[in-house]
Amino acid sequence: MGFDLIELTAAIARHGRVARVVVAAVAGSTPREVGAAMLVWEGGQSGTIGGGALEYAAAREALSRPGARRYPLGPDLGQCCGGAVTLWTEVFTAADLPALQGLPVIARGPGNMPLAVRRLVERARGQGIGPVPQLLQGWFVEPVTAPRVPVWLWGAGHVGRAIAAVLAPLPDLALTWVDTAPDRFPATCPDGVTVLPAADCVLAAGHAPAEARHLIVTYSHALDLMLCDALLRHGFAWAGLIGSETKRARFASRLRAMGHSEAQIGRICCPIGQKSLGKHPQAIAIGVAAQILDGIINRDCAGWGTSFYSSTA
Repeated sequence: MGFDLIELTAAIARHGRVARVVVAAVAGSTPREVGAAMLVWEGGQSGTIGGGALEYAAAREALSRPGARRYPLGPDLGQCCGGAVTLWTEVFTAADLPALQGLPVIARGPGNMPLAVRRLVERARGQGIGPVPQLLQGWFVEPVTAPRVPVWLWGAGHVGRAIAAVLAPLPDLALTWVDTAPDRFPATCPDGVTVLPAADCVLAAGHAPAEARHLIVTYSHALDLMLCDALLRHGFAWAGLIGSETKRARFASRLRAMGHSEAQIGRICCPIGQKSLGKHPQAIAIGVAAQILDGIINRDCAGWGTSFYSSTA
């Protein structure tokens, strides 16, 4: 969790003047943790700092009253959490963005930068060790959010649409959604998703970043197989294929015949999601999202799901 410069830049491009409200400090029981943030613009907002009453109060004055403010949740807002939250609110326009570029840490506060804050900033610059978000001697310090993990979703059918809706709001992911024609996608796609109609999906696979994670959920088993083959030749961080144990076994056999080794084939996870949740598209999407998030948090691609050769599928 940190200062999401990409999200802020996109919001300013769409809405102009944007306030960023972040939880700077907490005491007692509170809805969200330090570093949770939301963006507010005239007529709308995105993100969440938790607690309906707190969000309403903060959003109502975000654009007109920047600075730090402490909210006792019970006495001031009638919330049952019982704790207190300090919010740090800043208003940004396009003119403010150049000064934020290239910074590993964003630190701001009144007066001269305290020595303790300076040490955190120097450590981030010199050693690449970013601090946790914190309010320190009146200054609020946040690491800049790391580049988002690229996720390529292949297929815009029922399951693809459910997965896109669940993954799109997650701040750590950059979702590219691919299918064979524009009319395969819904009329309105989730915000922040890059929609890529590609008559030749195999060709499109060659343009995916090597560090991308892939979810293959197309309408065609033949296309699924061609994508598995293309991605194995292109390279990826992780790939998951929707299907059954029978589909897994058939694909493994066909991919071997196409020249792929068992070790290569075993890198593709199939089935995806959590079988215990059922086969409803939204249930599959929830299981897949948990799978993706677990892999990102634990940095363990091998543990992201069932491989072609797992006996526990």
